[in-house]
Formats: sequence, structure tokens, C-alpha cells
Amino acid sequence: MTVLALPAALLLAVGLYWFQPWKLWQDATVHESLPAAAPAAAAPTTPTTSTTSTTPTTPRTLAQGTLISHEHTTTGTAKIIRLPDGSHTLRLENLDTSNGPDLRVWLTDAPVKEGVAGWRVFDDGKYVSLGKLKGNKGDQNYALPADLNPSDYGSVTIWCDRFDVSFGAAPLTTV
Repeated sequence: MTVLALPAALLLAVGLYWFQPWKLWQDATVHESLPAAAPAAAAPTTPTTSTTSTTPTTPRTLAQGTLISHEHTTTGTAKIIRLPDGSHTLRLENLDTSNGPDLRVWLTDAPVKEGVAGWRVFDDGKYVSLGKLKGNKGDQNYALPADLNPSDYGSVTIWCDRFDVSFGAAPLTTV
């Protein structure tokens, strides 16, 4: 009997580590404000002939979409926002999904499909990981790399890297 107890305990420990079932009952709520713009450059000391500027002074939403559920019930809105300093951020608003092991936020070129058909399509094409999901509830921001062209990506997914499955995703539509 004790010969089987050690392998069973080891199997149980590995299973608990791999699946992390306690996360289903733990919520992490994040409430981030939209990032502030970088400080404006100092005014020129010599007069210029032009008084107009093409640089926007407020954040501008370039694309957005509503999250749909895949492996886990997921709701909220995803937006790609251009900040006044020219940088871009992905903003998740009113996110509500399950917690899980190794959740990431990805921008992808994959189409968003409803139901089981959409669970595993996001790692088939081009994607970029924006980092670990900060929390499974709330509002949060993910800076886009400076060399990334947001228009190359048509969707966002909350991706479980451990099990290669989407918890939820949103198609991004140009605004």
C-alpha cells in the first residue's frame, strides 16, 4: 500500500501544479487609468511660420471589439488606442474572465470564431504577446512595441499558454 502512496502523491502534486485549480476561485481585479501622454517637448525659442500641429492632443481609439467567450466565459471590450505621444496601447475595459495558469494577452492576425472552433486558432498565424494578463477582472493597459504596426493584427485573445487555448477573444474593427 505504501509503495503506491508515494507515486500517487507525486502525481497529485504535479497535477495540482499543472492545472492550478484554486485559481478558479481567485479573482485579481485591476483598475488602471489610460496611460498619460509623455511630457510635451519644450517650445521652440525661435518663431515658426506654422501654427498648426498634426499631432493629436488626446488619445484616439483606432480599433475596438467586444470579447466573446471561448474556453471560459469572457466579457469586456478591447481597444487599440493611439496616445498623444504617438505610442499605442491595447486597453481591456470591463474585462471579466476566469483566472487560470499562465494567461497572456495576444494581438493576432487570426479571425475570431465562435464556440469550440475558435479555441485554438490564434497560434496558427502571426501573433505578438503583450505580456501576462494583469488581472482577470477590470480595466488594464498593455503597451504595444514601437515597431509594431497595429493594423497588421485583427484580433486580441486572452490566451492560456499552458494549455494552448483561448479563454476569450475580440475581433478588432477600425473606428
